[in-house]
Amino acid sequence: MIFGQDRNELRKMYADTWRKHVDRSPLSPLEAQIAAVIEIHPEYHVAVSSDALDKDFLPGDGETNPFLHMGLHLGIREQIATNRPTGIKAVFDTVAARCGDIHDAEHQMIECLAETLWEAQSQNTAPDEQKYLQRLQQLAR
Repeated sequence: MIFGQDRNELRKMYADTWRKHVDRSPLSPLEAQIAAVIEIHPEYHVAVSSDALDKDFLPGDGETNPFLHMGLHLGIREQIATNRPTGIKAVFDTVAARCGDIHDAEHQMIECLAETLWEAQSQNTAPDEQKYLQRLQQLAR
């Protein structure tokens, strides 16, 4: 399994992928997706190239966890590519057209995903896919 539960392994994959990208080494399809997300976040280039791999990013510290943020981008992109939940691709197309910027559209959708995941985690339940889709559809209105 490429994406497991081990935080250090996940972060190392980001760092290794970014190093390969910078060195212009061949990337696997997954690595190419990761590199594309890192590339659009120059503010995170240091995090994937430094000792930040071991850093805790706590909400109370006022810092965004770059690895979580980039993972949410990857999740949104996978959902759009597979249109799961059904209808997310149409929402994305509408939001992206209105924004005129794919990255901004992804950020708006990430807010919905993060809220849905936070609710599920705090209630110790599976994410509510219908509620998530409703949140997304509100973006498209």
